[in-house]
Amino acid sequence: MPSPYAPGRYRATPTLGGGARHLALRFSYGLTPGLVSAVKGAGGGLAWFDAQLDRPYDATADASLCDWWPDLHLDAATIWQRQVSGGRGTWEVMADYARRLLVRRMTSPHQVHEVMTDFWESHLHVPANGDSQGVWRASYGDVVRRHALGRFDELLVEAVTHPAMLIFLDNATSTKSHPNENLGRELLELHTVGIGAHTEADVKASARILTGWRVDLWRTWEASYSPQDHWTGPVAVGDFRDANSDPDGRRLTRRYLRHLAHHPATARRIARKLATKFISDTPSEQVVDELAEVYLAHDTAVVPVLRALVRTQEFRKAKGQKLRDPAEDVVASYRALGAAVVAPRADDHAANAVLWQSDAVGMRPAAWPRPDGPPLHGDPWASPSRALASMEVHWSLAGGWWPKKGVTWQSPQQWAPELPIEFRDLVDHLSRAVHGRRSSRQLLRAACDAVETRPGERITGDHRLMAWQFNRLLGVLLDHPHHYHR
Repeated sequence: MPSPYAPGRYRATPTLGGGARHLALRFSYGLTPGLVSAVKGAGGGLAWFDAQLDRPYDATADASLCDWWPDLHLDAATIWQRQVSGGRGTWEVMADYARRLLVRRMTSPHQVHEVMTDFWESHLHVPANGDSQGVWRASYGDVVRRHALGRFDELLVEAVTHPAMLIFLDNATSTKSHPNENLGRELLELHTVGIGAHTEADVKASARILTGWRVDLWRTWEASYSPQDHWTGPVAVGDFRDANSDPDGRRLTRRYLRHLAHHPATARRIARKLATKFISDTPSEQVVDELAEVYLAHDTAVVPVLRALVRTQEFRKAKGQKLRDPAEDVVASYRALGAAVVAPRADDHAANAVLWQSDAVGMRPAAWPRPDGPPLHGDPWASPSRALASMEVHWSLAGGWWPKKGVTWQSPQQWAPELPIEFRDLVDHLSRAVHGRRSSRQLLRAACDAVETRPGERITGDHRLMAWQFNRLLGVLLDHPHHYHR
């Protein structure tokens, strides 16, 4: 006997094949009809992905994307003086930075670049908070964004010597008489070779190499290099050796950082993190080795590594194995609902309020307090409390209840591809539009239960579903496991 929950097939709404959908989900912040169209228009998932990687970096276009928070363009001294004088605090400017990240992720057509910017900001993590590094944090984000699809050795040099990193890890006041080991240690432990690939003597030498990079804290906030503060004398970190006889150690720093970037242990660390981010929480040693070889063979360039990663059998088999973190969930929900967000004029406008929603689910972007960056594996985000928090935010968004200002939500009539329509076909259309895939018996049954409607019921413009129950139907789509995974 046929199942009463046999799903509809509304073929007019396009879907992506399993492989293309998997690739687009891993390297975007959520499917939209526009993204589905772009993937199909490019000729498939790999063709779309390669085109995203081949796009020349346009600094002007990227900088102007959702450039709605003018304080992010203020220099460090001005940001600080405004706080001292009782104006906006640094923490408020950093909230704007997180908002800009969220809205860029919602709207950018260059999703791979956004995802990789997030990856490197997490790897070379500087929290977007704090009165000290916060004054330089937007500038630091611009550096990471510029190198997100470039070479790691070039990114490492600019990131480690950037004022935000120098301040956060205490190198801004490190001198030859009192070297501070924080940045020298985290550079080895977190940013490059990793735990077990260096010694305490290496940490001390690493800190000495980095002396001289200064920031005038709490006054001008000017970044400078001070030869009189640079420790001179022979240094050795692992297999890196240098006479270090020049008081101007800037070229030494660059040699050292490039050496670390090209180290085989760094290659494996970067390869493992990329595989964990984009394949699974437990990537095989074989795929890590393969990606590390590509990284070294291409002078630390990330694009060849990404091309190789998505073409591994392990990636192709890893569908549905990565859980969205709180910020990814919120962004994906806005994208799934086709929300049109505009420049905010008040705190309760969507482009500002989205930050509180990200907080409500579990964490805003760039807020992880420790230098190790937010976790790449899913366990921290798989708790019942996170699921309940996500459901609450999904419910607000599905009903268009909060935020109401600075955003346009689709009406039930806009969601319906035609009216009248059989309920099972409407559910299939929504599944294709939100999840990029055909509906299932399980989804149809959940939708029927949520809105107390039979699969074959005829939905008209004045049906109760269209009048006052449509938020329940959208909630089913957002609370489905397909939406929680990327």
